[in-house]
Amino acid sequence: MNPVEYLIYAFLAINVTFNMLGSIALHRFPDVYTRLHGATKCTTFGTIFAVLAVVTHALYQLHVTGDPKYLQMALHSFVALVALLLTNPVGAHAIAKAAHLSGYKPAKAVVDAYEEKLGGDGE
Repeated sequence: MNPVEYLIYAFLAINVTFNMLGSIALHRFPDVYTRLHGATKCTTFGTIFAVLAVVTHALYQLHVTGDPKYLQMALHSFVALVALLLTNPVGAHAIAKAAHLSGYKPAKAVVDAYEEKLGGDGE
């Protein structure tokens, strides 16, 4: 095995580790807000490393074979990563806002700034 393959395997191991941590966060955290935080942060970070593995493989294969399909694979992976980085936090925010507006309050929260902003009654 060459050093590029070790790098790809390291990226994939980091990906699996963070995606597992996100799964544990979904199971162990007490409310929708902390679950969203754990799941979105971990899966976003894990996906970054999955894309790094794909891009590394594609660029290495492009260097070895000269086939332009590997450049296309790297670019598509990068575009998918950008889309995920833009949509994942926005989706988590929308879910958290909907949960709060529907009356699901954060567990063990000392200060609820969003409720204070709404006027204290949540409506």
